Amino acid sequence: MKILVINGPNLNMLGIREPQIYGSQTYDDLCELIKLHCDGLGVSVEFYQSNHEGDLVDKIQQSYGNTDGIVINPGAYTHTSVALFDAVKSVGIPTVEVHISDPDTREDFRKTSYIRLACVKTIKGRGFKGYTDAVDFLAGK
Repeated sequence: MKILVINGPNLNMLGIREPQIYGSQTYDDLCELIKLHCDGLGVSVEFYQSNHEGDLVDKIQQSYGNTDGIVINPGAYTHTSVALFDAVKSVGIPTVEVHISDPDTREDFRKTSYIRLACVKTIKGRGFKGYTDAVDFLAGK
């Protein structure tokens, strides 16, 4: 099984950006945690992060035919991007939406998720553990 983990804008700034919300661990720490978890399950994992919406759409499209599941934290594009929704919907790959914090407890505009309608599950507010929960879900664990 191959899982693609996609992170959107500003997630490369983990550990620096609003540590009171996102914690003090870095993006590299997140990737290492997921990689170790996937290795333990015998799951192949690929990571991709971009601050650019079109790059994220391209990566989703490129996963068609060679990826079994997607874990995506679209960052701020959660609340604005119909393009990401359309990309996930078009490839038909089971996708889990993940958020480190719980957007529903933050600013009102964060309560809207366009991509959620194309996802098989949403995990929010569980910190980095949300990503491993998403992997487990996709792997049938």
